This record gives sequence, C-alpha cells and structure tokens, in this order.
Amino acid sequence: MGAARCPVGSRYARAAVKGSWAGRRVLVTGATGIVGSWLCVELVRAGAFVTAFVLDDDPRSEFFRSATARHCAIVRGNLIRYEDCARAINASESEVVFHLGAQTLVGAAVRDPIETFETNVRGTYNVLEAARRFKDLLKAVVVASSDKAYGDAGGQPYDESMALGGRHPYEVSKSCADLIASTYAYTYGLPIAIARCGNIFGGGDLNWSRIVPGTIRSFIERTRPVLRSNGHLVRDYLYVRDVVSAYLLCADALDDPAFHGQAFNFSSESRTTVLDLVARIAALMEADAEPIVLDDARFEIPEQTLNSSKARSLLGWRPEWSLDAGLRETIAWYRAHHELREPGFADALR
Repeated sequence: MGAARCPVGSRYARAAVKGSWAGRRVLVTGATGIVGSWLCVELVRAGAFVTAFVLDDDPRSEFFRSATARHCAIVRGNLIRYEDCARAINASESEVVFHLGAQTLVGAAVRDPIETFETNVRGTYNVLEAARRFKDLLKAVVVASSDKAYGDAGGQPYDESMALGGRHPYEVSKSCADLIASTYAYTYGLPIAIARCGNIFGGGDLNWSRIVPGTIRSFIERTRPVLRSNGHLVRDYLYVRDVVSAYLLCADALDDPAFHGQAFNFSSESRTTVLDLVARIAALMEADAEPIVLDDARFEIPEQTLNSSKARSLLGWRPEWSLDAGLRETIAWYRAHHELREPGFADALR
C-alpha cells in the first residue's frame, strides 16, 4: 500500500505517530468525517492496512478528495445495522477499531433526535457488540466521545471523575455511547479506551454551521460571519492533528490492560469565547468585518472546558499546535480548497 497522494504528506496535516503502525489492520468508522479523514491519511502514511466504514460517498470529503480512499479498503454500510458492523470487523480482520462514526451536529440533533440516537447510540452498541463477537481479532477499540457527554458542569473544567450528564439530544447521545463503551470494557473485557475531545477544527470540515469553517468562508467571501449564539460561549478548540495523535496514543496504550475501559480528556485548555475566536481568525486573515450576532442558539451550554492532565500524565499526550498555529493551517487549507464551498448555503455559526 503506497503513500496517499494528499495534503497529509504536506504541511496541511501531519500527526506524530508514536507507535509502529506498519502492517497493522485497522478499521475506521466515520472515515469521511473531518477526524476520520485525517486519521485514515495518517494511518496510510504509517503503513497500516486501513478499512474505512462508509455510509455515503461524498466527493468533497477529504477522504475522497485527497485520494486517501484509493489506499484503503472500503466497506459500505450503516452503523444502525448490526450485520453491517459485524461484516466490517470480520471481513477486514482488523486488530484495531477507531469508532468515530456519529451524527455530530447539535442543531441537527435537536431537529431530529431519533436519527441522532439511532446513529450515535445504536451505532455504538452495534460496533461494540460486533467487537465482542469477534473479540479474538481485536487488540484495541477507541471510541470517540465528546466533552458534550458531561452535560453542564456549571462552568467547572471537566475531569474524568465527573459523572456524565447530558440533557439535550446530542449531549445525551454522547453520554449514552460513552457509558455503553464502559459497559463493554468492564462487563465483557474488551480493550476499549474512550476519548473525550473539546471542539475540533481543521481543514476538510465542510459543515459550515460550525464556527471555524463558517467564519473562514465568510472572510474569504468578504461577508460578515453570523453567530447563532451571543458570542460569549466558552469552549476549548483542538486542532485535528492533535486529535489524531490522541486517538493513536489511546490505541497504543491499550496494550496495557490497566488502560482498558479508561476515558481520557483531550483539550488545548484554551478557554476561548466565540467572539474571541472570530477575532483571532479575523486577525490572521487580515479581515475587519464585525460578526452579526443573532443570539438565538438553543440548548447551548454556556461554558465547556476540559482538564486533560490525565492524558498528559498517563499517555504523555499534549497538544503540539497552539490555537493560532492550528488556525493558520486551517485557513491555508480553506484558501487552497475554496472551490469546495456550497454557493448560497447560509452561514449560521455557534
């Protein structure tokens, strides 16, 4: 399997691979998403045999656009069908599974909670039940959770000792998936690690309702970005290259049974408001358009930040990219690939 002919081999994305992945058989669900795309690229570059579990072919996805797909086996299926998940693991004979597949938009979850629960909850237990069935194949399963799984902690930084407490549809779906992963680790002895990340950004994210791609596109098009919130929501923003290295470290750590069932927070601990983030992007792009603040966002937690000291101390992980450095690479990606925008698609940012 040759190296992918794509930006991952260039300055746009290159995560540091800490272990040896050459020749390892890996299954990635959600391979066409922002993290899944860059994870597949990095695994291909490292010499792994990658199988991508894909629902729909989106030619604009970085997974297809960058030609990464040419270097991966592709299993087409739906996470809500158990037989598809079982076929993906069994046919690929994967020893490592990265379960990233999910419905990830808060607004979409509010509009259609059933679809979100089906994908995020049923999809997770289908993948893990298939992993239990073919347990002898597997050495590591990494389940992508989220800071949203904690719910609202009243402004405190989340640490892994806190209970999961989602209330609204997307949060609840991540809380449930997270707990299901723990069940399969502790009841059935599966080698599972759970990764909880803050807000992820990077090139290849074409969900324009998200603040980073939407704001960058607005400034490229010389229009004013639009904020759904009041602009004062506090979040951690984590560059996708740091997320990829976090997932790879989680998988490597599962060689030690002491890590089975453990959850890890991954965060830049940047504590940045939406307005501050927009101002940073404006400064980096030399734009001066003030955002339009709608202040009509529903069910948004005012402050969500993560304490990632556990990942630093036990995994040796730390973000290698500052917020500004990650934004610079992300802006460069969108400037280079601006043709991927959807003309006429309304900006509606968090």
